[in-house]
Amino acid sequence: MTAASPGYEIDWFGPAWNVRSEVRAFRRAHPGLGERVCVALSGGADSLALTAAAVAEFASVEVLVVDHGLQAGSDEVARRAVDTARGLGAQGRVLGVVVDKGGRGPEAAARTARYAALDAARDGRPVLFGHTLDDQAETVLLGLGRGSGARSLRGMAAWDAPWARPLLGVRAVDTRAACRAAGLPWWEDPHNVDPSFTRVRIRREVLPLLEDVLGGGVAASLARSAGLLRVDDDELERLAGIVPVGDDGTLDVAELEPLPEAVRTRVLRRWLRSHGVSSPTYVHLAAVSELVTGWRGQGGVAVGGRGVPTGPVRPGAPAVVARLVARRRHGKLCLEIDRATGAGTA
Repeated sequence: MTAASPGYEIDWFGPAWNVRSEVRAFRRAHPGLGERVCVALSGGADSLALTAAAVAEFASVEVLVVDHGLQAGSDEVARRAVDTARGLGAQGRVLGVVVDKGGRGPEAAARTARYAALDAARDGRPVLFGHTLDDQAETVLLGLGRGSGARSLRGMAAWDAPWARPLLGVRAVDTRAACRAAGLPWWEDPHNVDPSFTRVRIRREVLPLLEDVLGGGVAASLARSAGLLRVDDDELERLAGIVPVGDDGTLDVAELEPLPEAVRTRVLRRWLRSHGVSSPTYVHLAAVSELVTGWRGQGGVAVGGRGVPTGPVRPGAPAVVARLVARRRHGKLCLEIDRATGAGTA
């Protein structure tokens, strides 16, 4: 037995070693992490086991517990999580956030608020997340269902500074075993068993069915596939980054035409994102690519509505909004703002 703190003792020769060994290997692979880290602690078993391992491997650990305020008693859950972390030898504090419930939905809004709060509080330190191999497998299946290509199928990055995920090779059953053996009380988020969330149904229905039908090992195989796709996607993104953008923000069609489709599509996605199109769809990219490879004098491609009135709107009259349109002009791809009247013109 080795004393991890005044409050808890961790037997590193038991189940907890599966977690600590991954954190140790991750640290060796990423020496730039330094000695001082933060852990994004939810109070669940995954991030709690990660906290215990981080305290053992790093000189200074501070847990950051984000209270979204979306559930009754969330403040008490956050406080208990900090108390447990302090019992492990970490510092800790609660970050209260306000979640904008409009727009893309509560999950996306909570995620945006969470990452913003963590970024503001980390004080230059990396932030470790407790995402496991099971989370990675679920992410890949969600991406497969969306049909969004390698960007989704590559899953979560183990290291995307300042965000670190040392446990992507660890099963959730291992984090629970580690907490159970150490007597660490973890919190089960009721959202994790709510079937109204797609990810929950994938975890509780789809993955077990695939494991049964395919004879086991599916979660690990999906995570491994994500890693392989990430290597390929990184190289394609590197090649896309070589293609120059003009000083006027245009792309030269002559530069784009000879490119393999996989590279050209990435060039166009990067170009659109740099002009404020946050999530270019497959339909957008295919239509803009057609301006390069299937040019026949066609008109522009609307790639996003800005939703900003461009003039006075009379009562009862259709709204006039600005929209961003990709066009081919004189051998260049350019983006222009058009005036569009009424809904359904984006």
